[in-house]
Amino acid sequence: MIMDHPLLIKTVLDRARRLFPGKEIFSRGPERDFRYTYGAFYKRVCRLANVLRRLGVKEGDTVGTFAWNTHRHLELYFAVTCSGAVLHTINVRLFAEHLAHIINHGEDRLLFIDDDLIPAMEEVSARLETVQNYVILTDREAPPPTRLAPALHYEKLLAGAPEEFAFPDDLDERTPAALCYTSATTGLPKGVRYTHRAIYLHALTISVPDAIGISERDVVLAAVPMFHVFSWGFPFAAALMGAKLVLPGRELAAPALCGLIERERATLIAGVPTIWNNIHRHLESGASYDLSSLRYILNGGSAISKSLVEAFEKKYGIAVRGTCGMTEATPVVLTCPVKSSLDGLADEAKFTLKTRQGLLLPGLEMKVVDGAGREARWDGQEMGELLLRGPWIASEYYKDPARSAATFKDGWYHSGDIVSVDEEGYVIVQDRAKDLIKSGGEWISSVDLENKIMDHPAVAEAAVIAVPHAKWQERPLACVVLKESEKGAVTAADILDFLQDKVPKWWLPDRVVFIDEVPKTSVSKFDKKALREKYGAG
Repeated sequence: MIMDHPLLIKTVLDRARRLFPGKEIFSRGPERDFRYTYGAFYKRVCRLANVLRRLGVKEGDTVGTFAWNTHRHLELYFAVTCSGAVLHTINVRLFAEHLAHIINHGEDRLLFIDDDLIPAMEEVSARLETVQNYVILTDREAPPPTRLAPALHYEKLLAGAPEEFAFPDDLDERTPAALCYTSATTGLPKGVRYTHRAIYLHALTISVPDAIGISERDVVLAAVPMFHVFSWGFPFAAALMGAKLVLPGRELAAPALCGLIERERATLIAGVPTIWNNIHRHLESGASYDLSSLRYILNGGSAISKSLVEAFEKKYGIAVRGTCGMTEATPVVLTCPVKSSLDGLADEAKFTLKTRQGLLLPGLEMKVVDGAGREARWDGQEMGELLLRGPWIASEYYKDPARSAATFKDGWYHSGDIVSVDEEGYVIVQDRAKDLIKSGGEWISSVDLENKIMDHPAVAEAAVIAVPHAKWQERPLACVVLKESEKGAVTAADILDFLQDKVPKWWLPDRVVFIDEVPKTSVSKFDKKALREKYGAG
């Protein structure tokens, strides 16, 4: 028999304190930077836990955070969850209507707010039904003037609290620890609650070498927003493994990130293609940094183009690894290491491989099914919807039975991602079900077409949407952003000529429009809904 020992986030915190008390945490702030160790971090987490208790937070209560990637937000990650309450990380880029909805729906009792985000919260505060206190995260001696009331000062609260706290060790590992809402493009955001067990297992699994491979020797730059599914779990995994953690604050522009990589000697950084495009353009413009410390960059959110993979690997000597995750999955489910059996691939084939979302993480199960429920062959061609199950996959949406029933069926999470799987088991996300283009009874992958367009050396970004067609039902429309130096020099005909031998002829867009920027969602993904509205695509 084996001990039935619960998997709790408290275990992660204790491990960081006991085994890695001297390892650094660096946090960049608008007023001043902050640098301390896991040992000092633990004491501040204890102070914060005492503050939560003094403010009346009980086990099971929900505490909201409205904050950037900073050391104070990290302290909330651990103090709230380890004390038995539920951490609700709120997307700072949501519309006011969605903000009010998720705070009320989550029944947030306290809100911790970065001082520069106060105006956004003031806009919705009159509609909030459960919030009893606002705590301002600031370097200033006093919070800025605000209509939020009562508005308490984070640092002053901590200064008056003891630096010891008896975190409960008798919590059930299936106790909810955190709450996150999807960044909805249609309808209201959907809530997902995560347990201690799910968060712990996810952190442990992404630390496996062929997953993300976070180790004690790493310097992890957590560039993915901490309000977006725990910055992909990096803060928990870094603390579990004892890695140095670098928190970039709110500034994610290419010069700021490159400067942090160089100064702090970051070894891992994750982000969406928008970040890598911006860094590539910055480096292309002549900017020079020592980025040799990077083991690799991790791409997620949407597919990365082969030309961008090639640029990072050949021009800058930076390896790329794809990932795939979702709010309903805590979030990572796929990563894209190169199997040893594929080491002999030519560079071009390896670059193509690295645009894929990758292999299923250990501990999870998947299947790919068509509309009739038949499983697709692993041949890289047959497509179907990706279904998932496992110990960190959600089983329902929070207080939302109707949408839960539509998404979580027969013991599987139906992701809505249309994928194919090649002979080696690598998953290629072809599209979201709603973004696939059905033309003449055949499917066109908007993602694949976008990436082929972005391989053009003059193209900075491209998004493809379906537009209605009287004969073919739907046809692709390409929305293309040219690099500044190429504007006016490249035509729609040039783009179509470039695609001629790269995609089937019937995939060629009926129309190419040039735009200044592809609209983005609150988590920096392409907002195709906005494009469909603009171009009359429904």
